[in-house]
Amino acid sequence: MLPSDEIETPRGPARIDTDLPARPAATLLVLGHGAGGSVDAPDLLAVREAAVAVGLAVVRVTQPYRVAGRRAPAPAGHLDEAWTAVLAALRERHPDVPTLLVGGRSSGARVACRTARAVGAAGVVALAFPLHPPGRPERSRASELDTGLPTLVVNGDRDPFGMPEPGPAVQVVTRPGETHDLRRDPVGTAAVVRDWLSAQGWAAG
Repeated sequence: MLPSDEIETPRGPARIDTDLPARPAATLLVLGHGAGGSVDAPDLLAVREAAVAVGLAVVRVTQPYRVAGRRAPAPAGHLDEAWTAVLAALRERHPDVPTLLVGGRSSGARVACRTARAVGAAGVVALAFPLHPPGRPERSRASELDTGLPTLVVNGDRDPFGMPEPGPAVQVVTRPGETHDLRRDPVGTAAVVRDWLSAQGWAAG
């Protein structure tokens, strides 16, 4: 793991934590955190370990509002603006890595979906995608998953934020007994992601 670093964005500095595989990577996976959480959430750490083990470079991004010590999330437009700036900087830092994947958990998954095409991503990993606010199924965010890119959604079957439906490019995997935090079996969740990366041809073996 490389030391934490900061990237300037129009919304203040974002922090990045980078993990590189033993051999040169062909795929870069960039992950964002949940609204009030951190990039050290159990599912994000497990996915990092699994992805690095199969040859991916992994960068976890802490949004500027969290770097500044705030828990309340910034508006969606601010999140997307900062994320897009970070992704542009990462592409410059890793010019020899041809494939970019984006993702994250909860709010971070939404940001990744909304900006996936704009940043040139090849696919999306969405952990605990919050389909709707708890108890408000009429306020669906399903349209955010409609990127047209290969997308993996991993949600718990007890998630109060709901369970997205699969689509032509969207694969949905249900984790039994898991709630929104996906804390019961993060290694199992990461194995789902690893297998999907392999099936898409983005893992080194």
